[in-house]
Amino acid sequence: MKKTLFILLFSISTLLIISCGAYSFTGGNTGDAKTIQIDFFPNQAPLVEPSLTQRFTNDFRDLFTRQTNLTLTGSNGDLYFSGEITDFRVTPMSGTSSQTAAQNRLTVTVNVRFVNKLEPKDDFEKTFSFYSDYGANSQLTGSVLEAALDEIVERLTQDIFNASVAKW
Repeated sequence: MKKTLFILLFSISTLLIISCGAYSFTGGNTGDAKTIQIDFFPNQAPLVEPSLTQRFTNDFRDLFTRQTNLTLTGSNGDLYFSGEITDFRVTPMSGTSSQTAAQNRLTVTVNVRFVNKLEPKDDFEKTFSFYSDYGANSQLTGSVLEAALDEIVERLTQDIFNASVAKW
């Protein structure tokens, strides 16, 4: 009898939590928004990596479609993102005794404008930046570039998601 009562109470409380929308496993709160518009993020950095624009925009769209119930739209979305990639920079990070770089850092910076048509107080324009370090003996091409961009784009998109709908 206790086991049946426990299962019944657990089932009812789970249904209430899920149906009321009181908890989100992703941490995102989209409120009453139903649609999202994410414009193409052009690369306006002084040094341009050709694949970065498409990769960043697609990964950003994918993150929102995976972690929210919003419908991606081409215009007039309840939530609206626009912006541009403003910096793509390689800098030496640590030196050796022979005064050469032992490690380099790739940094990508993105300027993001967020508009919430349903909650205008949540609107912002912010700059997000992240980096990836790699050995100075490696060329920033092929698998080294792919790994660095994977790390950077994943972190940037998650940071933007957290700032916009997770409110972190």
